[in-house]
Amino acid sequence: MKKETIEFALRSTWQQITNMYNEKALKYGGTMTMAFTLLSIDAEGTPSTTLGPKMGMESTSLSRLLNTMEERELISRKPNPEDGRGVLIFLTKKGKQKRDLSKKIVLEFNSGLEKKIDKKKIENFYEVIEAIKNQIEEEQALNYF
Repeated sequence: MKKETIEFALRSTWQQITNMYNEKALKYGGTMTMAFTLLSIDAEGTPSTTLGPKMGMESTSLSRLLNTMEERELISRKPNPEDGRGVLIFLTKKGKQKRDLSKKIVLEFNSGLEKKIDKKKIENFYEVIEAIKNQIEEEQALNYF
């Protein structure tokens, strides 16, 4: 059997997760990306400029997503009192309901994993993820100098 790379394992697993969550979100008229956005918005409002990096999205894609979410009355935008040029994103009542549903679905999936996977293995998984992130940062630092 051919050994796959870490990147391939991560990518293919992430694709399966994306497909699973998109199927679930579609039942409620949304997408996984919308659900992730709802989960990323704080109660006191989130600056739109921090959402892109938090979610790994380019500003044009994020802008389209936020426009769609605003049209669907999931979010509202208000001027940032601390930054006259900035905008804060808030969840509407409908957005909060969808966020709660998204959170429930994510927690159910995680709970199912925790029942099937030994706690030590999960801890090891997070250690490996941290090592991968550190390696990426080191590689990126090499490219900057």
